[in-house]
Amino acid sequence: MMDTQGITAAQVDKYGCVATINNVSQYFNKKLKEAIIQLRKDLHLAAITYVDVYSVKYSLIAQSKKLGFGNPFLVCCGHGGKYNFNIAMRCGWTKMVNGTKTVIAKSCEDPSSRIMWDGLHFTEVANRWI
Repeated sequence: MMDTQGITAAQVDKYGCVATINNVSQYFNKKLKEAIIQLRKDLHLAAITYVDVYSVKYSLIAQSKKLGFGNPFLVCCGHGGKYNFNIAMRCGWTKMVNGTKTVIAKSCEDPSSRIMWDGLHFTEVANRWI
């Protein structure tokens, strides 16, 4: 997540995504497509399927408000930080409070209203959309 990586506002695009990281993903996909084209020529009897998950996920984030998700980076199950995410206190994290083990990083009330489950994985609803 952005608040753990020292990303500046200048590095973020209009949807809140880190442009340099997205550029790497786009470059990887471009090279992968080129490799697949060559593989299809070399292995003309093979069935090779390419799925561009990056573009679908980016589209989901770009349209998050229109689709009813709100802030696409706000984590459902987490604790702390700008996006309810702290790598040291991930989903289900517990802490001893007055001698009792207490869950600190809890789930939100409505996971279907979020794209991100725990800062690393998408929610079921987001995965169905994808």
